Amino acid sequence: MSSITPEEVLRLSEPTRDFLCPITANTYGIDFLAFKIRDVEGSKVLFEVSKDPSSSTPQYPPDFDYNQLRTISYKFPEEFLTYKTIGTTLKFKVGPREVRNFRMIERHYFKNKLMKSYDFNFHFCIPNSVNEWETIYDLPELTKAQADEIVNSRGGSCSDSFYFVDNQLIMHNKALYEYERRK
Repeated sequence: MSSITPEEVLRLSEPTRDFLCPITANTYGIDFLAFKIRDVEGSKVLFEVSKDPSSSTPQYPPDFDYNQLRTISYKFPEEFLTYKTIGTTLKFKVGPREVRNFRMIERHYFKNKLMKSYDFNFHFCIPNSVNEWETIYDLPELTKAQADEIVNSRGGSCSDSFYFVDNQLIMHNKALYEYERRK
């Protein structure tokens, strides 16, 4: 298990270079099944992905880099930067152990500077269950100049998502964000 604490993660002022725990730290069998991002005010779905919960684990070649499974790249329209609030819904299953205090800390950066930090807690998951976790994000208010800089800066926006169970880091994922101008 990783010895990284939530307090240490909350002190990070820039994105991590590497993952702070191995992929094997997820000893609870937590598996993300579906994820949706929506504009809360207009209920417009901005991103949605899912997988079959009964599907078997894919087989990878011996030299496969499992870290690529922990990074996602998003492309959103530039209007995303004008939203005040977004909601996400995460559907996940849990393995044979109960999960207490499943905590997600998400740190968002632009040009390696912390823009916003979020901290959410799902208090308890029973073993072998499928759960849904909805979170609401109040987005930072950006000036037009700031939004333009983000849109024009390909690869400058990223986030680290840290998942803890009873204050033990069990998962660390990364996201890269790109915002496209309307044509």
